[in-house]
Amino acid sequence: MTALIDACRLPDYPAEIVGVGSNRATAPGLEIASARGLETFSLAQSQFVDRDAFDAALTQKLDAWNVDIICLAGFMRILTPDFTVRWAGRLINIHPSLLPLYRGLDTHARALADGARVHGCTVHFVTPDLDEGPTIMQAQVPVLPGDTPDTLATRILVEEHRIYPEALCLLASGTLKY
Repeated sequence: MTALIDACRLPDYPAEIVGVGSNRATAPGLEIASARGLETFSLAQSQFVDRDAFDAALTQKLDAWNVDIICLAGFMRILTPDFTVRWAGRLINIHPSLLPLYRGLDTHARALADGARVHGCTVHFVTPDLDEGPTIMQAQVPVLPGDTPDTLATRILVEEHRIYPEALCLLASGTLKY
């Protein structure tokens, strides 16, 4: 998220961040965004009877902000099909693997356990199916001897910070279509 905030502050960047939200009130990104003067909100899942109610409240907040594009970053929650369809083509995510490999959680440990020689990250459109939306951009990182999930994650994070702003730029400028 920090990389997106920094990119959006560049004078010729085609997007601006109107706010940052989370489903966890203690998410570090909320503090970072607030410190940089951005409006923030959190919605605790426990306050809603089901996923549909949570997603309806989230949509209401995003509509109030007149959001055009949603960039997920560390949002570890499966969104409902209605939500993803409503925001189709305007909802993107960064995932720490070279999709379609290693959908879901624990991607680095799974890649290491499989003996992968290359790992990486993917920016993709979010669709109703978990980590299956069309790829926008990917970056590869070699798996090095002695890598742990943490060392691999550290190198991949550098690439995530590079490609996520690039992908958002393509979408916001109209260069990329869903």
